Amino acid sequence: MPGAIYNLLHAHAVDANGFVTTRDAEDLGVPARYLQVLKHRGTLDAVSRGVYRFPDVPAEPLDGYKAATLWPLTVEGALTHSTALDLHDLCDINPSRIDVTVPKAFRTTRPIPEVMRLHKADLPEADLTWHEGLRIAVVAVAIRGAIDQGVGWNIIEQAIGNGRRRGRLTQAEARALRQLRPTARQAA
Repeated sequence: MPGAIYNLLHAHAVDANGFVTTRDAEDLGVPARYLQVLKHRGTLDAVSRGVYRFPDVPAEPLDGYKAATLWPLTVEGALTHSTALDLHDLCDINPSRIDVTVPKAFRTTRPIPEVMRLHKADLPEADLTWHEGLRIAVVAVAIRGAIDQGVGWNIIEQAIGNGRRRGRLTQAEARALRQLRPTARQAA
């Protein structure tokens, strides 16, 4: 029969797609090493260093994205750039990696997983929203990030047009984004 610490961690994990981190444990007053104990008992699966998942919590289609936002450990990253654009479902983009943005002050010595592209920026709260429990850049910021990544203008125009039609971008935001398009002379 599970104990109080297990129940506390599990209750937290249920609200976080089954994930729990060493930071979560410490915030809940549980020594981080207890997660290793649960892992050795087969109660938790290790996802990455300091990130674990309760296997009895049903998997969700966006679990890979959640794991990527938790990977930094000391901060929770936000989904941005092409990844955010894909999740907003405004265009036909299929990113090859998960774009995660962390604060500029973030430092790590760990290698970044191949599936991730790590960006550093201090995003104000106004630039972020939520999508199925995930921190994600708002549409205008996602499009700006995709432009910075060099995504083709056919995809950018599709995202801007759909964003306007669906009320996810203002006319001023759409105009400002279109002004970022390099002119033929600049491209030469």
